[in-house]
Amino acid sequence: MRHCAFGTLGGFLFGALFLYFDIFGLGSMIFASPDRNLFLLMLFFGLFITFGSIGMGVGIMGLGEEQD
Repeated sequence: MRHCAFGTLGGFLFGALFLYFDIFGLGSMIFASPDRNLFLLMLFFGLFITFGSIGMGVGIMGLGEEQD
C-alpha cells in the first residue's frame, strides 16, 4: 500500500506541475472551460490509476529480492 500511495502522490504532483507550467496549453484550456471540474477529475483520476499501478508494480517486483 505504501508504494501505491507514493505512486498516487507522484501522479498528483505530475498533474499539478503539468497544469502549473501549462504544457501544450492544457491548463489554460481546462481552466477556461465551464466544465473544468469534470476535466480535472478525469485528468487526475487517470494519473492516479496510472502512477498508482506503477507504484504497486514496483512494490510487487521488489518482493522477490533477497535481503542480506
